[in-house]
Amino acid sequence: MAETHTENTVVYDYNKGPGCLVRGLWFIFIGLWLGGIWSVIAWILTITIIGMPLGLWMLNRIPQVMTLKPVRTVSTVSVVNGVPVITHRNPKQVFFLWRALYFILIGWWFSLIWLMLAWLITGFTLGLGLPLAFWMFDRVPGITTLQR
Repeated sequence: MAETHTENTVVYDYNKGPGCLVRGLWFIFIGLWLGGIWSVIAWILTITIIGMPLGLWMLNRIPQVMTLKPVRTVSTVSVVNGVPVITHRNPKQVFFLWRALYFILIGWWFSLIWLMLAWLITGFTLGLGLPLAFWMFDRVPGITTLQR
């Protein structure tokens, strides 16, 4: 029987998706209005018990809808018997009950304020605040449900 030797190295995929110019144009011409509609529908669904799972899923996808930011994945490279094996998975999440408690006490209202501030920064700075607005829109999943 051959000896099995395993080494694990965690590597984050730095696939940033489309470049800054494409993301900026998407945001200005499509993402801003589509993200607004998406956010309103998500909030309406979130306040209903039946629609909450879909609403939370939609809130967690706001960065992709508004700015084309790709979903973050973690790649693990393992060497088994001299053969590299690559697996992809989502980042490890905070314990579910903590996330649920956070959402009930803080996440649902704080993320609404966060989104409104991001929209105000976008509107009042006439585009100069886009880097900050992008950063804020990208953080909506973490603000809402502590998603990593």
